[in-house]
Amino acid sequence: MKLRSLRFALWALIPIVAIGAVGVYMLQQASADRAGVVSRADFGGGAYTLETGDGQPFTPASLAGAPTMLFFGYTHCPDVCPTTLAEMAAWFDTLGAQGKPLRAFFVSVDPERDTPAVIKDYVHGVSDRITGVTGAPDQIAAIEKAWGVYAKKVPTGDGDYSMDHTATVYLLDSKGQFRSTIVYGEDFDTAVTKLKHLIEQG
Repeated sequence: MKLRSLRFALWALIPIVAIGAVGVYMLQQASADRAGVVSRADFGGGAYTLETGDGQPFTPASLAGAPTMLFFGYTHCPDVCPTTLAEMAAWFDTLGAQGKPLRAFFVSVDPERDTPAVIKDYVHGVSDRITGVTGAPDQIAAIEKAWGVYAKKVPTGDGDYSMDHTATVYLLDSKGQFRSTIVYGEDFDTAVTKLKHLIEQG
């Protein structure tokens, strides 16, 4: 009898716990909205107009039409950016003909130094499959906000500066919608598998 009573009591607690969990979730979502956090539904949204290294306009529509790798960095980056670009080039090589539909964009978080000509030379020095993108500071800020990218200027003490920034490759489908990521330092074969899946999805 006592066991049956305990069982009933536990079952009675389930809806209370569920209601409490929903309440906590709603409070977290409300806090995120107040803080200006980009929700999953709005991820990648917003308006911006930048410029490729070839002088072509780059807008949200530029991310549609083919599966895409999107990475944010800067040409004076000492390690993360050159490493990631080299990995992108290696992924393209490994994918071979299967990777033909895949595109890659390298968006500058340092518009002060990264002119279209500078970023074009920088990325093409690694691979002609990667397109450099830059723009005015307000437009760079707009695309950073759209994709939830962190970027901050850090003085180096000698009058120069570096940039702290998000070191993640965003994977987008042919509609320009976010699908997955490749994190910095991720296993090579795992990254290639993700790209194959992205290409198969279209």
